[in-house]
Amino acid sequence: MSIQERMARYLPLIEETLQRALQTPCVALAGHHGMMQYHLGWLDEGFRPRVGEGGKRLRPLLCLLACAAARGDVQVALPAAAAIEILHNFSLVHDDIEDRSPTRRGRPTVWALWGVPQAVNVGDALFALAHRTLGRLAEHDVPPERVLAAMRAFDDTCVALTEGQYLDMSFEARLDVSVDEYLAMIEGKTAALMGLSTGLGALLAGAPAHTVESFQRFGQRLGIAFQIEDDILGIWGDEALTGKPAASDIVEKKKTLPVVYALGSAAGERLRTLYRQPQLTAEDVPSVLALLAEVDAEGTARRMAEEAHQQALAALADTGLSEEALAPLRELAASLRGRRR
Repeated sequence: MSIQERMARYLPLIEETLQRALQTPCVALAGHHGMMQYHLGWLDEGFRPRVGEGGKRLRPLLCLLACAAARGDVQVALPAAAAIEILHNFSLVHDDIEDRSPTRRGRPTVWALWGVPQAVNVGDALFALAHRTLGRLAEHDVPPERVLAAMRAFDDTCVALTEGQYLDMSFEARLDVSVDEYLAMIEGKTAALMGLSTGLGALLAGAPAHTVESFQRFGQRLGIAFQIEDDILGIWGDEALTGKPAASDIVEKKKTLPVVYALGSAAGERLRTLYRQPQLTAEDVPSVLALLAEVDAEGTARRMAEEAHQQALAALADTGLSEEALAPLRELAASLRGRRR
């Protein structure tokens, strides 16, 4: 079964499980749950049903693909897949507040529409619902020790997410962030959750410890590559495809990999002079882009993304499973290379 066939089968199952987990319990709470459903892409600002982009659902898809590759029952892994996606969206709601981001996926963020207090509450609810959804593994006759292992891995990842976010926010006031520090940050913010996705899929399939570890490493390295690609898009991406203004990460002075690399290069002092300004404007963007080009920051970032991608494929091969079983995951990984959105 190809990756397209798997996606056609799995994505509706993921969406159905998510909607069940986030359904509105009563009329009095329609606004509270409506904000969650708005963030997930199911409703518009007036809480009316909408058809549109609600996110890639990449992480739950990875979970189910890993489960299937390890010869498990994807129905059993659905609560974990949905819980991972809910946890991911909790982090996005809170990140938007902390980053003061007015838009996500081309739409106003929850805090921008309903205020910070309501958005904090929505994020808290998503965090709790993620754990409640994961707990439904017990309803699928998953052995108790396996449920406990899944919960421990899930909580470890929650801590890693906050550690990565701490580092990210601490970088805002610094102009001496190293590439190694940047990599440590994205290992918490992005890579940990993708590693959890593939690791839990294999765990719930009953795979041996070595196979679970290899799947987790695959997801983690794929997450590194994915985030670096995201950093590239944040500077050189097509606004029509990304939904973000061109070079928005420069205007917001984000310490993404190309900028961090350039700050430590021969162009570093000139770039620091620009970044010491209270604000960067659209007029400053060409100067920053010129300095990044001077040290080939984009090329360096692409090479690092490719290195992480190759490490992911090596980890996948180390699972010991057949090429046929791993083919959908290889296809998905290939589709993420050099992406434009």
